[in-house]
Amino acid sequence: MNTVTTRAVEYPADALTMIGHLVLPAGTGRRPAVLIGPEGMGLSDVERGRAEALAELGYVALAFDLHGGRYLSNPEEMLARCMPLLADPDRMRGIGHAALDVLRAEPRVDPDRIAAIGYGTGGAIALELGRQGVDLRAIGTVNALTTGRPGEAARISCPVWAGVGSEDPIMPPAQRDAFIAEMQAAGVDWRLTVYGGALHGFHHPTVDHATPAGVGYHPRHAQRAWRDIVDLLTECLPVTA
Repeated sequence: MNTVTTRAVEYPADALTMIGHLVLPAGTGRRPAVLIGPEGMGLSDVERGRAEALAELGYVALAFDLHGGRYLSNPEEMLARCMPLLADPDRMRGIGHAALDVLRAEPRVDPDRIAAIGYGTGGAIALELGRQGVDLRAIGTVNALTTGRPGEAARISCPVWAGVGSEDPIMPPAQRDAFIAEMQAAGVDWRLTVYGGALHGFHHPTVDHATPAGVGYHPRHAQRAWRDIVDLLTECLPVTA
C-alpha cells in the first residue's frame, strides 16, 4: 500500500470558511486530480475515505466542504440549506470553483487533468461546473440527476457517468428522463447506471441519526458504484506516472 499524505485545507466559499480534505499520493511528481463533492449533509468520513482511496491509486484528491466545517445531521436543517443552493446554479458553481482553485493551486496537481465526482448535492455541483464549461476530463455523480439551465449542458466537454437507485424517490423516473433528455440534446457523452432495488443515498453507509424515508444503504450497489467511478477515472483520467 502506498503512503498518502492528508491535510485539512481552509478556504472561503459561499460566505463561509470551508474545510476540505486534501490527499496527496506517494511520490513527488505531478498527478491527475479529482474533486469530490459530498452529499447534502456535508463532508464526512465517507468522502474523506474515498479521497484517500483515490490517492492510493495515484490521484491527488480533494473532498470539498459544503457547510463551513459542519455536518448537518438534522434533515430539516440540511434541506433548509441545500434546497435554495440546488435552485441557484451560480451559488453551486461558486462553491465548486472555490474548491477547484484550491486543488489547482496544489503543486502536485496537473491542472490540465482534473475530474469531478460527487454525491447528491456535491454531484449537482460537479455537473454545474461542467455546464459552465470548466475543463474537466470526466464527471461522475451518484444520486444527482439534476438538470441545468436551458442549453448550458452543451458546454460539457467530457464524458458524464451518473448512477441512481431504481427506488430513489428523490430522483424518480421522471427526473431520470429529464436528465437523459438534457444530456442527449446537448450531445454529451453520457452514461446512466440504474442500480436495482436501491434507494436514495444507497452508497452512503448507515449513519447514527434519523434516516429520512426513501434513503437507505445498499452495500453491494455501493461497492459497484464505486467501481464504476474508478473505471470512469481509469478510462478518462489514467495515472501514467
